[in-house]
Amino acid sequence: MKEQTKQRIMDIIREAIENGVTAGVNLLICKDGEELFYGEAGYADRENQIPIRRDTIFRLYSMSKPITAAAVMILMEQGKLELAQPVSDFLPGFEVPVVEREGQNEPVRLPMTLRHLMNMTSGLTYGGEETSSDRQIQDFLQECVDRMHGPEAVNTVEFANHLGSIPLAFEPDSSWRYGLSADILGAVVEVVSGMNYGEFLQKNLFDPLDMRDTGFWVPEQKQPRFAKAYETVGRDMIPYDGDNLVISNSMKTPPAFESGGAGLASTIDDYNRFAGMLLNGGCLEGRRILSPETVKFMTMGRLTTAQQEAMRQWVGMEGFTYSNLMRIMVSPEQASGLSRMGEYGWDGWLGCYFANFPKEQMSIILMQQKKDAGTISMTRKIRNVLLSQ
Repeated sequence: MKEQTKQRIMDIIREAIENGVTAGVNLLICKDGEELFYGEAGYADRENQIPIRRDTIFRLYSMSKPITAAAVMILMEQGKLELAQPVSDFLPGFEVPVVEREGQNEPVRLPMTLRHLMNMTSGLTYGGEETSSDRQIQDFLQECVDRMHGPEAVNTVEFANHLGSIPLAFEPDSSWRYGLSADILGAVVEVVSGMNYGEFLQKNLFDPLDMRDTGFWVPEQKQPRFAKAYETVGRDMIPYDGDNLVISNSMKTPPAFESGGAGLASTIDDYNRFAGMLLNGGCLEGRRILSPETVKFMTMGRLTTAQQEAMRQWVGMEGFTYSNLMRIMVSPEQASGLSRMGEYGWDGWLGCYFANFPKEQMSIILMQQKKDAGTISMTRKIRNVLLSQ
C-alpha cells in the first residue's frame, strides 16, 4: 500500500475523532494472507485517557451475525439441520405462528424456515412503534432488559420461543426486514448441538481459530482492555451505558441470553482470523472450519425482487443484496461508493465493520464504539481511498 494512501486513511480517522464523530478507532487491512496496514487513534476510554490499542476489546453487536451464520453452516455440513426445515422443528414456540394483516392476526400461509432466518425474510423485526407486532417486540425486549441482571433473566431458548408467540410483521418469504432472526438461529444451534450457544462457538470456531478474546462476556482480568461505548447528546460525546437489545453494556458476567444477533465481544485480530477463514475458503493455518463449497454457498446468496425492493429503503446499502446474515455486493454500479462485485460482510450498531473482497483476497476490519454508528461516512471514506489506489 502506498504511504500516501496510509496517510489519507489516518487523516480521515483523526478528523472523525477531532470532530467528535467517534472516540477511537483501530483499522486492519489484510491482502493475500498478509497484513497490509494497521492503524489506531483516539481513546478506548476518553475520561481516563486510555488509548485504543491493538488488543482493545469491542462490543460487536450485529457483527456477531456472520459468526452465527457460520455456526449454522457447520451444523448443515454435519447433516444435523438443513435450511428448508421449519423453525418449529427446533423451537415449539413457532408451531402456530401468526402474521399481522391490516390490524388482524391470521395464520401464516408458509411455515417460517431456517433459510428465512438466515436471509432476514422471516417477518421478525427489531420492534418499534409502526405496528402492533413492532410494539409487542419492543415491549418484550424491554421486559428482558428489566430482568437480565436478576434471577429471572430470560435465556437463549426462552427468548426465541417467546418471540414465536408474537405476530410477524409480514408473511415469511414475502419481504425483507432487519430484525431478531439471528437470535432465533442462536437458539436453534443450542437445541441441535445440545450445548449452550457460547460453548458451541468456543468449541467449533473460537478455539480452532485461536480467537482468544471473543465471547459473550469479558472476564475481570480482561476488563481493563474493554472499550467504553459513547453516544452524542447535543454537541457532547458522553459514555453510553445502556443494555441495548438485552446485551449487558459491562459484559462482566456470563449472560443467560447469548444473543446470536448482537451479543459477542472481540478484538480486531480475533475478528480478522474469522474473516480470514472465510476468505481462505473455510480454512485458516491448516485448521478447516468449513468446506470451500459451503463458504461459496454462504457468501453468494441473493434476495428475490420483492425482498430486494424492501431492502432498498436502507440508505447506504445501494447495490448490495442480503443473504446468510451478510450484505453481498451484486450491483457495484448502484453503490454509494467504490466497491467490488462479490464483496461481503457486515457491521454493528456501535460501528464495528468488516468487509471481505474474494477476488482481491483482501479484508477490512474496523473497530469503534459509538452508538448508532454502523457504517458511517468515515468508514465509507476509508473504503473509497483504499479501493481507488
